[in-house]
Amino acid sequence: MFTRKRSALLYLLPGLIGLTLFYIVPFIGGIYYSLTDGSYKNTFVWFDNYISIWKNEMFLLGLKNTLVLSMICTPLVWVLSFIVAMLLNRLKPGGAFFRNSILMPYLMPSSAMLLIWLVLFDYGGVINRLVVALGFERVSWLEGAALRVPVILMFVWKNLGFAVVIFLAALQSIPEPLYEYARLEGAGFLRQSFSITLPMVVPSAFLVFVLSWINAFKIFKEVYFIGGAYPDEAVYTLQNYMNNMFGKLNYQNVTTAAYSFAIIVFAIFGVLFFVQKRLQDRLN
Repeated sequence: MFTRKRSALLYLLPGLIGLTLFYIVPFIGGIYYSLTDGSYKNTFVWFDNYISIWKNEMFLLGLKNTLVLSMICTPLVWVLSFIVAMLLNRLKPGGAFFRNSILMPYLMPSSAMLLIWLVLFDYGGVINRLVVALGFERVSWLEGAALRVPVILMFVWKNLGFAVVIFLAALQSIPEPLYEYARLEGAGFLRQSFSITLPMVVPSAFLVFVLSWINAFKIFKEVYFIGGAYPDEAVYTLQNYMNNMFGKLNYQNVTTAAYSFAIIVFAIFGVLFFVQKRLQDRLN
């Protein structure tokens, strides 16, 4: 037994070394930078950087927009992916083509997606042609607060497929005899959904929600591609702020903003894990 464990550790060693060098060491180093003043002496100022950054208007704006965008994008991906997974689960004989197709946006390079989105939401693009056909005026989707719409739709389109696959795997793992027995007992669709489907997919649903929220926190890429480094205030995210501070070599603000955000994320996920545990206990 000891020999097996030792051989397993030998195989894990390269991954552990990479994890230590590229994640743990930079994480600890970042804490050091967030507690110093950035001078050539790197004097410790302790929590002065954190106090200063929480008074910074651009940091607060970026934090607010990041949380708002994540709270819009995450439920959209979660609900839509579950609905699509339910529909695909009913297309078992011919569902392979649709399952493979829905993953394509997730596999596409972001630059290619950007070109598609710029064409669709251009002032003279397809979306505005549909808007005019419906009797409304054209909208400058790529400017101002309207930029939120293409950013959110781009995020949903890109991340929907991955969430669908997870939901679909959970739905297909439910034993069919459970539904047959429920139908024999006279249970309808809603009864089956709440008594069988929902309790069985709660762990996967929670996983999809967490992964979608994590990806939503990284929505900066979509915003940056469409709006640039300094987009409209409605879509100026925390990652925009950190990217701009990094460009100015202000590592203290970058690390302080990152760890402040990390504390918020850990708190949110702690609440989510608590809610998921309570919900699962209640359903069981």
